[in-house]
Order: sequence, then structure tokens, then C-alpha cells
Amino acid sequence: MESVLVVISEKCFFLRKSCWGSGSWFLSVGSQFTIGWAATVPKQRWGTRSGARWAMADRRRLLPQPSMLDREMTTQTIHSSRLQFALDISQRAADLILQHYQSQTLGIESKADDSPVTVADRGAEQLIRDALSEAFPEDSILGEEFDDVVGTSGYRWVLDPIDGTKPFIYGVPLFGTLIGIEFQERMVAGVCRLPALNEVVYAEEGGGAWWKIGRGEPRPAKASAVSELQEARLIFTEPTADRKVGRGDVLPEFLRQVRIARGWGDCYGHILVATGRADIALDPQMSAWDIAALIPIVRESGASCSDWKGDENIFGGDGVSIAPRLRDSVLNILKPWAH
Repeated sequence: MESVLVVISEKCFFLRKSCWGSGSWFLSVGSQFTIGWAATVPKQRWGTRSGARWAMADRRRLLPQPSMLDREMTTQTIHSSRLQFALDISQRAADLILQHYQSQTLGIESKADDSPVTVADRGAEQLIRDALSEAFPEDSILGEEFDDVVGTSGYRWVLDPIDGTKPFIYGVPLFGTLIGIEFQERMVAGVCRLPALNEVVYAEEGGGAWWKIGRGEPRPAKASAVSELQEARLIFTEPTADRKVGRGDVLPEFLRQVRIARGWGDCYGHILVATGRADIALDPQMSAWDIAALIPIVRESGASCSDWKGDENIFGGDGVSIAPRLRDSVLNILKPWAH
């Protein structure tokens, strides 16, 4: 057990590192007060036992200084070491991706399904895979650009190095690196890092969803409380794709009922729902790597991310994120097109 002594206003707190992994810390005061979070405590109570009781009642997560712990980690569960890894490696992938962003010499190829792929897509996914093979060699991997890896641990990583390759190619900053963590066939954690915006949104089952901008403190990511469709903000990705899959009537149906609708969706649209800045994100086509990381993020924000039937199925072929009070209304509209 490793401890770090923190001196605050002439009194001592201990940040005690657990044996669960690099992201696992406890705040302790003396021997009687141990909590799994840090909290905002009035200055006059710093370093006192009453301050510890205040912290336990308050339960607002406030991380220690960056020299002690990566500020992006705010909670601790059985999956925390993998979530911390996902946060770290997604930043490395983002650094690689940004080397190619808005490049005049970016090479673009077409895959078998006519979707575009770049050296940034493949390079970022290879970087993540190489790191995973060393850190968690017994875990499975499912990714967009390379073959599956079958493991034995019960964990599977679902990777989309650049979700929104078309915005990336066009120099639009609304693309993201998605890393989903599945355990025993349930999505338990996810990271969506938006390299060009310098933002990350992440979640772990039971630990809430968190949104971090630049060097700022993580803040809770919470879905909106909008309850009427006529007040809803809808995000969509590509209406031409709707027509190609026989769903050209879906978006017009929503447009007749919602307050406002905007495009440039992909993962960014679902993140807008998770952070309360939109209420519906609609995608008629989603692969497993498109939706996997988003499911736990949106779920922990209080909203839902599912296929059009309402199931948390990464292989459902479509996806929708919905603010909690709109879920039934939206799924009822989608019902005729759900498959």
C-alpha cells in the first residue's frame, strides 16, 4: 500500500494508493475516516476530523493535484485500471491524429464499403493495439481497421480510432477517438476523446460520466431534463445515408416534431446528449465500434444509448441516444423502422 502525504493548512491528509491499479486512490484523515472520493471542504474545516465528516457528507468528487494522480480519473471500481489505460492511450492516439489533421498531403483510401480511411485511422488504431497487447495480453480486441483478437479474460476492447473520418478529412473538428471496454458481454466503460477540441468524455459503470475540457477539472456529464419533443434538440449525421438504407422518412418525421435539428453528428452528436447540450442523436447506421464506447458514457449521464429497438446491442446496426424523459416518445417514432 502506497501513501502520499498532503499538507493542507498546517494539517495532514493522506492520499493512499490502493493495490488495484494506478488510478485507484483513497483520501484518508487519521485512521477513522477513509472515503473513496475527495470533496470540497470549507477552509475552516481543513485538516480536521469535522472536515472529514463534511467530506463524507458532501461526496463531490475533486481530484488531487496532477503530480499525484491524472485528473481525468475520478472514481474507482474493478474496471478502473482499464479506464485509466483508455484515457492515457487515447491521448497518445489523439497526438498522432493531430499530426495529420488539416494536412494538405493527407492520403485517403476507400475501403470495401466505400467508406474513407487514412493513415491517421490505421496508425492510431495500431498504436492502441500495440499498447493493449503489452498491458492486457489476455483481453480481446475488436476494431474498425484490423482483424479481431480473441482473448480469455472476459474483457473486450472495441476501438474506433477516428469516428467521423469524413469530418476529419474535411478539416472539421467534430471527430473522436472511441475506446469501449466490454466485460462479459456488457459495456462497462468508455472513452470518447475529441482531439481537435481538446475534450474528453468518459464513464465507468457505477461511477458516473465525466467531461473534461483542456486542462480544466472534470465535471459531471449529465443529460438534459427536456420532456417534450417540441422542445427537443436533435442531432443527425448524414441524411443521404438514411435513404440508402430505406429510412429516408425517419428524419423528416422528427423534423416535424422537434424544436431544432443540426447535422455533423457522428460520436459528437451522442456526446452532446451525454453532456446535456442536445436531447436526441440519431444514426441509421452504426457499427459495433461506432456505438460501443458511447453506450456506457450516455448511460452514466442519465440518458440512454441503444439500437432503434431500445436494446444496448453493439451489433444492432443503428443507434440513438435519448434524454431520459424523451426515451419512450422517440422509440415509439422509431418503432416502424426498427429491425
